[in-house]
Amino acid sequence: MTLAQLREHGVSASEAADRPWQQILPGVFLLHPGPATSEERLHAALMYAGRRGGEAMITGLAALALYGFASGPPLLALQHIDVLVPSTRRLRSAGCARLVRTPHPPRPFEVTGLPVAPVARAVADAVAQLTDAVTVRRLLSESVRAGHCEPSAVVRELTVARLLSRPHVVDAVESLLAEGRAIAEDRLYHLVRGYELPDPVWNVDLRIPGGPHLGSVDAYWPDHAVAVEIDTRAPRQGEDEQWSEAVRKRDALEQLGVTVVHITPRKLRDYPEQQAAVVRTALTAAGDREPAAYLVVLPR
Repeated sequence: MTLAQLREHGVSASEAADRPWQQILPGVFLLHPGPATSEERLHAALMYAGRRGGEAMITGLAALALYGFASGPPLLALQHIDVLVPSTRRLRSAGCARLVRTPHPPRPFEVTGLPVAPVARAVADAVAQLTDAVTVRRLLSESVRAGHCEPSAVVRELTVARLLSRPHVVDAVESLLAEGRAIAEDRLYHLVRGYELPDPVWNVDLRIPGGPHLGSVDAYWPDHAVAVEIDTRAPRQGEDEQWSEAVRKRDALEQLGVTVVHITPRKLRDYPEQQAAVVRTALTAAGDREPAAYLVVLPR
């Protein structure tokens, strides 16, 4: 309980000091002797950071432990509990409660009855405290492989936190994006098979005969002139260049009569039936369009 809560129960500060209780954080008392449990430390950190009606949520490695991450340490092994608070709060870190400030607090999720930062934000806050490249790589990989979030969400949070200047983080991000693309490609393959779409040619380059290279696509139906691209662009350095290149490729293909369908990894994961319907509609509409230009299709 906080000291304010104790006072509401008629217990003064001096009376609290006379009891066999522990003040484990400023103004927060553990109402029994002996060490605090992991759950009690979490509640104490939230009580300390959320005093006077302030917003507070668990983040960092503690949040990832609550989400069930196997690549991070368990709660019992954590010396600090990271708590995300608005940057306007004047409170300081104390004891096991380490405050992380943000001008724009995200909407928390409820995990085991506690307010917890979204996974991507918790990963970024954890990475900010880590120097071990192997641990960073494992955390980023598990966040995507276990289906907690998309790579772009993690990279966005790492960018906002200005962590992409650290070499071990950049290396981990490269692996994350490659793994995220592989997972998305696998989902696209199962979408085509599972919803009985016609077989495309996979991972090909398109070019005009004797002319320039038009770009690569993830799936292409030559008889229908329909291409699917998985949009895995992330907000990183050079985003404008990536975006311009994607627009250039799409415009060039569409001018040649090719329908380009963009699908994000999140939509492949969460709305496969809807995405299958979008692709099927594009394939069905091919007969109503003017014939597309002849293109050379090469393995990527």
